[in-house]
Amino acid sequence: MRGMQKPSRWEHFEHGADIGVRGYGDSLEEAFEQIGLALTAVITDLNKVECEQTVTVQCDAPDDELLLADWLNAIIYEMAIRSMLFSRFQVSIKNHVLQGTLCGEIVDIQKHNPAVEIKGATYTALQVTCKQQDNWCAQCVVDV
Repeated sequence: MRGMQKPSRWEHFEHGADIGVRGYGDSLEEAFEQIGLALTAVITDLNKVECEQTVTVQCDAPDDELLLADWLNAIIYEMAIRSMLFSRFQVSIKNHVLQGTLCGEIVDIQKHNPAVEIKGATYTALQVTCKQQDNWCAQCVVDV
């Protein structure tokens, strides 16, 4: 995991019965890391999730938007099969192949008080943009 933690640069946005997640970064990788934080924050307070175990994932897709949906669905899948929440993400992307490391802990209902269960990332509002150099935004609506 990266040594010095930057301030979080993510947010949620309203979308009917579902919820949008958005991550910002100085690079595509950082925007993907930040949207991972936004995803966990839909479920619980990020400050309650310790970095105790790591899980690695790999995704590949023909473009950045589909790679984003695959990334979010990989996180959701790992949350579901491992009964874990993740509070740190490290991403490397080369030629639309993503190598990711998730760090978190087993869900503790009393400690984490999960608000919702995320079913999956959708293609609704799926977008990855770079407005200027070092100004990336990745967003998606997730089904809750």
